[in-house]
Amino acid sequence: MSFLLRDALQADIPAITGIYRESVLNGTSSYEITPPSEAEMAQRFSAIVGQQYPYIAAAGADGILLGYAYASAFRVRPAYRWMVEDSIYLAPEARGRGIGKALMAELIERCTNLGFRQMIAVIGGASPASIALHLKTGFVEVGLMRGAGYKHGRWLDTMLMQRVLGEGMTTDPDPSAYPGTLFAG
Repeated sequence: MSFLLRDALQADIPAITGIYRESVLNGTSSYEITPPSEAEMAQRFSAIVGQQYPYIAAAGADGILLGYAYASAFRVRPAYRWMVEDSIYLAPEARGRGIGKALMAELIERCTNLGFRQMIAVIGGASPASIALHLKTGFVEVGLMRGAGYKHGRWLDTMLMQRVLGEGMTTDPDPSAYPGTLFAG
């Protein structure tokens, strides 16, 4: 399957909403029960890109969105500003075709270039496919929360995984440069 990675655009919101809707209704990666509206997804998109986090789209040769990935704040307390949380969602027809791995590699590169030092994955349902993707891209398991969510009539575990970005903890970051300017306080 041929695809192109690019910055996600406001014009992608309807497709992003559709991909996420399918995941909310049929999957366990999101612990939302009711899919958010297009307006809500547009607000979320604006909040993420407004803080200069990367938001990437994967589009097929025909221009149809196949998936998307973004980084966002793991927590909004100032000491966490060097860590990002990744999110990746794929259309059903795009799964198992290398698109998730390409999105993840691009997201890691962009976050590293922005100066982030750690990336965390919070994997709802402890999805084996998502865990495998994260392992292939340099993440390690750092924790398992048993019974963290209840969806589709069953209790779900949540896997926490982490990956060092750039210099990680080997040097002090520059608080006067992004992302040091996030959540200053």
